[in-house]
Amino acid sequence: MSEFAVREIEVPVRALSRLEPLVGAQRYKELCSAASTAKDVLRGKTLWNVSSTAAGGGVAEMLQVLVGYTLDAEVDIRWLVIGGDADFFSITKRVHNRLHGAEGDDGALGAAEARHYETVTAANLAGVLRRVKRGDVVLLHDPQTAGLAAPLAQAGAVVVWRCHVGRETSNSHTDEAWEFLRPYLGICSAYVFSLREYVPAWIDDDKVWVIPPSIDPFSPKNQDLGDDEVIAIMSRIGIVSADGGPGNRTEFTRRDGSAGHVAGSASILTSEGPMLGPMDRLVLQVSRWDRLKDMEGVMEGFASGVVGRVDAHLALVGPSTADVSDDPEGAQVVADCISAWGALPAQARRRIHLITLPMDDIDENAVMVNAIQRHATVIVQKSLAEGFGLTVAEGMWKARAVVASGVGGITAQIAPGTGLLLEDPTDLEAFGETLAALLESPAQITDLGEQARRHVLERFVGDRHLMSYARLIEWLASR
Repeated sequence: MSEFAVREIEVPVRALSRLEPLVGAQRYKELCSAASTAKDVLRGKTLWNVSSTAAGGGVAEMLQVLVGYTLDAEVDIRWLVIGGDADFFSITKRVHNRLHGAEGDDGALGAAEARHYETVTAANLAGVLRRVKRGDVVLLHDPQTAGLAAPLAQAGAVVVWRCHVGRETSNSHTDEAWEFLRPYLGICSAYVFSLREYVPAWIDDDKVWVIPPSIDPFSPKNQDLGDDEVIAIMSRIGIVSADGGPGNRTEFTRRDGSAGHVAGSASILTSEGPMLGPMDRLVLQVSRWDRLKDMEGVMEGFASGVVGRVDAHLALVGPSTADVSDDPEGAQVVADCISAWGALPAQARRRIHLITLPMDDIDENAVMVNAIQRHATVIVQKSLAEGFGLTVAEGMWKARAVVASGVGGITAQIAPGTGLLLEDPTDLEAFGETLAALLESPAQITDLGEQARRHVLERFVGDRHLMSYARLIEWLASR
C-alpha cells in the first residue's frame, strides 16, 4: 500500500483572555498559571494531536477549540489527520461500535483485520515521523490512531492515547474491541478517558487520567445569537418559512475572529407538508448519522407519544454524509431513517423532518447548528450508548430543556434539575410520554433550561478542560 498523505490542520489562535469575564477572575488566574507551567515544560518541544478527521464529529470540534487556545498560551501545538481506505474505516467503525457494547456490523476483528489495520497505519507512519521529533508529546485520538503508539514511542516521543468512547460495563463486544486494540497500546505513557468506568482492567491505573470534554462559548457553535438572527439563519438555510431580512442578520463570528455570513442551505431529506413556521415548537436531535444515536427510535417515540397530543414538530439533523470521511455507516443510516419515516402515518410524516447540513465550511455548519438548537423548544439525545455526547452540554448552554438517555457520558452532564434522563432509552413509550408531558409544561421547560446553563458554566466550559491537560503535561514531565 502506498503512503497516505498526512495532513496538518491549520487552527486560528483563540484568545484565552476571552474566558475571564465568563468564568471569573479566580478561574482565569488558575488557567493562566496552568498555561504558564505547560509552556515551560514544553519549551523546545511540540505537542501533537493526531486524529482521523478534521470535521464531522465531536473530536474534531474540540480540537479546533483546544488547539486554538493552547496556541495563545505560546505552546507549540499542532494537529495531524491521518488517512485510510474504506476497509480501514469499516474496521475502526466496528471497533468504535463494540467499545460501546454494540455489534455494529457482523464483520470480524481477527487476524486479517489486524493486518489491514497495521498496513494502513504503516502507510501513515512516515508522514507522521517526518514531523514528530524525539521528546515531543503526542496525543493519539481514538481507535484509528492506536497503531501509531508503539512506533512513535520507539522514535522517542512521549505518547498519550485519548479514548473518547466507551461503555460503563463490559460485555462480549467490548471485550472483543479491547482485545483488538490492546497489542498497540501497552507502550503509552498515559491514557485519557472521559469516564473512569470506560477504563479496561488491563490498563495501569497509575497512568489513567479522566478528563471530560468541554464546549467553547465563543465558537460559532455556541456564540450568542439574538432571536431575529436565529430566525434569519433558519430561513436562509430553508428550515423555517419566514422572511430572513437583510443579509447582515445572518452574520456570525468565525473562529479566527473574522465576520462570516451564512450562504449555504440545508438539505431537507423528507418533506410532506409546509416548512416550519417561526412560532412552531420544535423537538430536535442533532448528531452524526450513527445507529447508536437511534434516530429511528426518536421518530417512532415522537410519532406515537407526541403527534396528535401536542402541537410540535421533530427535526433530526446531521452532517452531509459525503463530507464525513471516517464513518462508512452514515449513508446507510440516513437511508434507513428515510425508509422508517416513509412507513409512519401521514400525520406523523407531516411533523417529522430529516435534515442534513453542508460541511464544506466548518464554521458555517457550526452556526447553522447553533441557530437550530436555539430555535428548539426541547433538545433530545436519545443515544443507545454515548462516549460523552457534547450536544447535551451545547443544548444546556443555550438554556434549552434536554431529554437524554441515562447512558455513558450523558449521565455526567445532567445533574438533578438540569435536564431529564431516560432510564431505558429503548423504551419508546416512556420516551414519548416524557416528551409530551414536558411540552405540556412550559414552566418546567424554562426552569430546566435556566439551571442547565448555570451547570454547564460551572462544569463544562473549556478552561476546565485546558487545566486538566496542563496538569497531565506537567505529570508527564515529572516522570
